[in-house]
Amino acid sequence: MAKRKKSKAPPRTASPHRPAYGMETFLVHGRHHTKKWDYAHHLVPPISSSAAYRLGSAERGALGFHSFAHDGLEPSKASPIYIYDRLDEPVRGMLEESLAEAEQGDFCATFATGMAAVSGGLGVLLQVGDEIVCHRTLYGCSYSLFKNWYPRLGIQVTTADLTKPGALAKALSPKTRAVYFESPANPTMELIDIGAVRAACEKAARKGHPRPQIVIDNTFATPYCQRPLTLGADMVVHSLTKNLGGFGTDMGGAVITRKELSSLLLLYRKDFGGVLAPKSAWPIFVYGLPTLPLRMRQQQESARRVADFLERHPRVRRVAYPGLPSFPQYELARQQMTDYAGAFAPGSMLYFTVKGDPNHILNYIARNAYAVTLAVSLGQTRTLIESPTQMTHATLSAEDQGGCGLEGEGLRLSIGLESVNDILSDLERALAHA
Repeated sequence: MAKRKKSKAPPRTASPHRPAYGMETFLVHGRHHTKKWDYAHHLVPPISSSAAYRLGSAERGALGFHSFAHDGLEPSKASPIYIYDRLDEPVRGMLEESLAEAEQGDFCATFATGMAAVSGGLGVLLQVGDEIVCHRTLYGCSYSLFKNWYPRLGIQVTTADLTKPGALAKALSPKTRAVYFESPANPTMELIDIGAVRAACEKAARKGHPRPQIVIDNTFATPYCQRPLTLGADMVVHSLTKNLGGFGTDMGGAVITRKELSSLLLLYRKDFGGVLAPKSAWPIFVYGLPTLPLRMRQQQESARRVADFLERHPRVRRVAYPGLPSFPQYELARQQMTDYAGAFAPGSMLYFTVKGDPNHILNYIARNAYAVTLAVSLGQTRTLIESPTQMTHATLSAEDQGGCGLEGEGLRLSIGLESVNDILSDLERALAHA
């Protein structure tokens, strides 16, 4: 396993006219401007409601189109403007700048959903004849994309248990162009050593093959708890519907990566669609990002208490939470998962298996609980519980579910902002019905 350098706190944002401020302050204030628009006079930027923008002249419009997604253009000749919503739009642009800063990346492109972001990010890396290596455990829809659609597009998919040393090196081939995984994995909470993945990919490149690009879904952790680009990843994808949006009202997705891929991502989004609507970008930018640190601190503190409670409960067989010392990858969690101040940040997601019928628990919660809600999705202000084998990962066959570590008695729990004592009370009563 590659020796990992301790993650440093991200650089503090600064300008020539003001001192450096921390990331949490930046997430509240943002820049309030893009390269083409200045909202500095607004405390809260307005929502753009125009699908198209007035052009001052034919020449100005032509220059704007010529400047769009054109990396090779000299800066002195570039003249970006707003033309049409699918190309670019002010509020979405500010959200993208803030997301890139939060993940310590160069560039961000947002999409209509998390799966649109996954498809877009990988879409600019892969083509017919290429191979992607992915971890054995993935979100159900990502699994479906790789199993049902990529073979039809002529893309080979190879699955490996990336938690095992040496497994990735054996899986890589001269055709491998991308390595894809989640860390923590949905729903089992397995962690992937990002530094070790990078080392394996660089070793493959030294054999004369192109270095596979490392793509990680950071939805479970959020950039508050983990910034994969600083640990060796090349691209990060998110479902903005979850913790980054935070309130469960708007769907969205994001790809954060290096500047060299910016034009390809913009062109992919333009041609395939799937663009994030301004009316969805606005609440994520105005409410979601500014409250992310506050929400995550509260939710992960509650998650620690819930995990400790579940671990000691006689009707619970096993608890997977990176913040528990009993977690098999606890030391890796402490190294990879840190907040902007450098403190351990294990997040707000748990996976646990019960002794007995999990449906008895879920049905009790659906009919009687108040602080815990039976629902899919995650990262909301409400505590949500679901059965992955029956719900989010139901598209997997029973054999595939077993192969990726899913158990019929397993339950996924996303901790919200309720009083932790109320969450514990609801779980205590529900477990009595297991």
